[in-house]
Amino acid sequence: MKTVLVTGANKGIGREVARQLAAKGFHVFVGARNAKAGRKAAEEIAKQGGKATFLEIDVSDNDSVTSAAREFAETADRLDVLVNNAGIIVDGDDAVLEFSDDLVRKTVETNSLGPLRVTRAFAPLLQKSKAPRVINVSSSGGQLTGGADRWAPAYCISKTALNGVTVQLAAALPKFAVNCVCPGWVRTDMGGGNATRSVQEGADTIVWLASDAPQDLTGKFLRDRKEIPW
Repeated sequence: MKTVLVTGANKGIGREVARQLAAKGFHVFVGARNAKAGRKAAEEIAKQGGKATFLEIDVSDNDSVTSAAREFAETADRLDVLVNNAGIIVDGDDAVLEFSDDLVRKTVETNSLGPLRVTRAFAPLLQKSKAPRVINVSSSGGQLTGGADRWAPAYCISKTALNGVTVQLAAALPKFAVNCVCPGWVRTDMGGGNATRSVQEGADTIVWLASDAPQDLTGKFLRDRKEIPW
């Protein structure tokens, strides 16, 4: 049975990815900093017939990530797929010339450094897989090719940085498949009710990269299973 860790899996796209991968036969580790919500999500996936284990992890805290990796290793001998999905938009992320340094730091801490530190901590477990995969959930707002439209600039900057993290990890880990995904504008707490895509549509490319995409597909930015510009 393949194993997958999905961060931010207690709701939204992460939860849907976890649900779909459990249905495909993965042992899903439901990563979340909110223990109550994370346990509930894992229990609901298990009730649907999947194998799911809650793993408490705050991607913005190095000690939490290190502890999560130790706890994971007590349950599973390897990690096949890591989905770095956890992300935030901070209140007040409205105008690039007006928001504070602290707002940017908080955003980057979770959205850019978070995936890097989680990948670093879990790399030894991923290296035990025959076909390790890392999937970073990014955004079209992070694109340098027409990505900027003044919406949530700190969030968008953090996703541009995440795209940079992705290509660096792909270069450093040639036996891994390391990619980032734009899920589109999805109806979640973050995306809002007017978003154009369902969580199922938002999860599709992530689930495909985790389960069926070619292992030699790496260092790319994808949407709808197709490469898009950086």
